[in-house]
Amino acid sequence: MKLMRLLVRFLLLSFSAMAAAAPAEHDLSKLAHVFDYDSHQPLNIQDKTLKAFGCGVIHDITYTSPSGGLVSAYQIVPTGKGPFAAVLFGHWGNGTRGEFIPEAKAYACAGVISVLPDYRWERPRPWYSEVDDFAHPDSDRKTRVATVIEMRRALDLLLSRTDVDPNRVGYVGHSFGAQWGAILAAVDRRLKAAVLMAGVAEEADLLLRSDNPRLVELRTSLPKGQLETYLNVLDDVNAINYIRFAQPTPLLLQFANFEQYFDRASMERYAAAATEPKTVLFYDSAHDLNDPQASKDRFEWLAKRLVLR
Repeated sequence: MKLMRLLVRFLLLSFSAMAAAAPAEHDLSKLAHVFDYDSHQPLNIQDKTLKAFGCGVIHDITYTSPSGGLVSAYQIVPTGKGPFAAVLFGHWGNGTRGEFIPEAKAYACAGVISVLPDYRWERPRPWYSEVDDFAHPDSDRKTRVATVIEMRRALDLLLSRTDVDPNRVGYVGHSFGAQWGAILAAVDRRLKAAVLMAGVAEEADLLLRSDNPRLVELRTSLPKGQLETYLNVLDDVNAINYIRFAQPTPLLLQFANFEQYFDRASMERYAAAATEPKTVLFYDSAHDLNDPQASKDRFEWLAKRLVLR
């Protein structure tokens, strides 16, 4: 009997230690509230026609940001009458809202209205907000949260159109845009499909674990402990916290075999955390994912889920 009590006590202590060592999973209800906003505020859309092309028209638009100032975006509208499918595009961090114009034009030929917003670090002051601001992590986190909310407002904009079918709304995001997409797939059920290109599971995979020479140099140049503090503040906006709550939204994850910023282990951990239904594909390219097959694959994947023509 004494031996049994000792065994039970040992097991209880072991389980307690394991529980303490295991990382706590975030609660989606708490995470989602980070991105709350008033969807009833007016968008105040301003629209300027830029040019027509064979399948549609490119517009230069602005809409009001809940954080102040204006979001600039391209809106690409197909010719003809709806109802149309809709796709929101999120560009990579070093790019601009123009990254996906060629792709959005091709989608217009398949009956898709697209919106391609800018991010806060592309704007003039006083509406400019810095990203990767290691000395001011709270400000950096605020910028990222504001950007996701502005993307949600872009969905409001698309769905305010009477020619958009609300049951055929998708998302395509690259790098930073993939991070926003992971969050949106979990917190905004209006998305019916999401493509995440070259997304990283968490910032630490870039800033602490990458062997990219520029990132290694960055690590050594910053004061001791600054990166760890920065990453701790940004923890609740890491993509991996949200991708595990994306269900039932279908996901297409596209990764680069010659990725220069994070390793294969990060990709595999991210893909494993993603909920079903999901498709995971790899391409012989670097982070820019400029393999033509990647464009073809995401169009065909979206065409099936958004019923494109």
